[in-house]
Amino acid sequence: MPWLALASYFFGGAFLANAIPHAVSGMMGRPFQSPFAKPSGQGLSSSTVNVLWGFFNLAVAYVLICRVDDFGLKDTTDAFALGAGAFLIALFSAWHFGRFHGGNGECP
Repeated sequence: MPWLALASYFFGGAFLANAIPHAVSGMMGRPFQSPFAKPSGQGLSSSTVNVLWGFFNLAVAYVLICRVDDFGLKDTTDAFALGAGAFLIALFSAWHFGRFHGGNGECP
């Protein structure tokens, strides 16, 4: 079942990348968008909610990357699947949250 392991690594990469902005914003004491905000994904959640959500994402990433199969960092296919998941969620997040923070505008 190598395709199932690669799918797990892909989504593990997405959860790992998603953990970073939530945990960092929360630890800095800043509100940030989360699925628990009103409206979901657009409104701001408290820093505490973001720390909890960030560490939940980290735990899910751990399970998907380290417990589903034998992830090999030196295995190019495994690393590519993880990197692709992280890259795509990062690109989507830049596009989605750039609408709220001015990140999609023209640079001066």
